[in-house]
Amino acid sequence: MSDQPDYNLLYETAESQAGYFTAAQARKHGFSWERLSDNVKCGRFLRIVRGVYRLAHFPGSAHEDLFVAWLRTGPHSVISHESALTIYNLSDVLPGEIHVIIPRTASRRRPGLRLHTNQLRPEDVTNRQGLPVTTVARTIADVAIAGLASEHVAQAIQEALSRGLTTVDELVAQAAYHGGRAREIIQETLLEGWPHEI
Repeated sequence: MSDQPDYNLLYETAESQAGYFTAAQARKHGFSWERLSDNVKCGRFLRIVRGVYRLAHFPGSAHEDLFVAWLRTGPHSVISHESALTIYNLSDVLPGEIHVIIPRTASRRRPGLRLHTNQLRPEDVTNRQGLPVTTVARTIADVAIAGLASEHVAQAIQEALSRGLTTVDELVAQAAYHGGRAREIIQETLLEGWPHEI
C-alpha cells in the first residue's frame, strides 16, 4: 500500500465499476480511513453503505444494491439467477434476496444475499454497465434449475429471444450442458415458439 493517496489509480478502479469502490480498494491506493472520510466530507466521494463508496461525479446506478452486493462478496463473484433476470428486465418477479455466485472458498454468511457456488465457465459471464453478471442463456438455465415457476422461465426465454438478448443456439447449448429441468423447460419453450430453429 502506498503512503500517499493515488487518486488516478483509485479513479481507474472505480471507473471500471461504474464509479463504485470499496474501502479496501481505496486502502490499496493509499487512502486511510481519515482520507476517505475527508473526501466524503468535501463531496468528492459518496458513502453508499459501510465500506462501499461512489465517486460523486458518477451517477448512481439503478442497480446500486447489486453493486454493493458484488463489491462485498469479492471481485470473483457474479450477479446471477433472479437478480440477473432483473438486470436484463426479463422478469416481473422481484427477488427477496440478491443472488450472487461466489467461489467455493468464499464466506457464505451474508444477510440479504442468496449465495450460490455453481461452477461458472468464462463464456457464462458477461459485463453489464460495470457489473459482472451471468449471460442471459446461463441465467435462464440457473433459474430453471433453482425452481423458478416454469411459466416465468418460459416468459424470460421468449422475451430474451424477441429482444435479441440471446440466441436459440446459446439456449440449446445451456440445455445440453445442464440437462434436467433446464433442458426440459428450454426445449419445451423453443418447440412451442421457435420449432423451425432447433
